[in-house]
Amino acid sequence: MSEHPLTTPLTEPPANSVIGGLSTVEVRWILPGQLDAAIAGWFRRFPAWTESREDAYLIHPVLRGLSVKLRAGRELEVKVCHGCPGILDAAGRARGRLESWRKWSFPFGPLGPYEAEPSAWSVVHKTRRVSQFRLASGRIMAGIPGRATEPSCTVELTEVSSGSETWWSLGFEATGPADLLRSMLQRTAALVFAQALPADVEFDMSHCQSYADWLSRRGSPAAG
Repeated sequence: MSEHPLTTPLTEPPANSVIGGLSTVEVRWILPGQLDAAIAGWFRRFPAWTESREDAYLIHPVLRGLSVKLRAGRELEVKVCHGCPGILDAAGRARGRLESWRKWSFPFGPLGPYEAEPSAWSVVHKTRRVSQFRLASGRIMAGIPGRATEPSCTVELTEVSSGSETWWSLGFEATGPADLLRSMLQRTAALVFAQALPADVEFDMSHCQSYADWLSRRGSPAAG
C-alpha cells in the first residue's frame, strides 16, 4: 500500500488555547480532486505536524462576511471578514486575494438535535499538514519556537472531503501585531514558493477562496 501523502510522522503541534479576538490576514486556495503526492513532497521540505479533524460550518442562513464553525466538535469559532488588504503575488507562482479577519473561539459541546439540522450545517473532513513560520534574526524560518504574541504565519496543506467530493487546499494565516500581518504573510509566501511548483499546479485567483465562500458556492446543503 502506498504511503498517504500527509501521514509522514512529524513533530507534535503546540498546545491550543482558546482564542479571544484574534486578528489575522489570510489567503487560501481550494482545488478539486485528490491531493497529488508531488504537492505533498514539495511541501514536505518544511517541518510540520499533522492532524485529522471534522469541522461543521453554519451555511444557513447565509451570513456574508461571517464564518461560523464548530471546530472538531470542541470549539465554536466565529470569524468576521474586514476586507481585502491587497493581492498576493508570490514569485509569479501564486496569486490570491488577501483577507483580513477577526476571530473568536469558545469552548463548545456537541451539537444538539436542533442545532445539527443538516440543512443548516455542512460537515467538512480535513487531514492537515501544518507548518509554522516565524522571524529569526531577520529571516523567515519554519519550526522556530516563539511567544504567541510574536508575528507568525501558519501554512497548511489540507486534504478536504465534503459529502462524496474530494478537494485539497493550501492556506496561509498570519497572526501577531496588526501592522506586521501582511508583510509576515508575504514574506512567508515568498519562502514557500521559492521552489517551483510541480508541473501543472497553479494557485491563481480562480481557486482563491475561504472555506465559507467555497461552501456557499457549492450549494452545501447536500454536502454535509
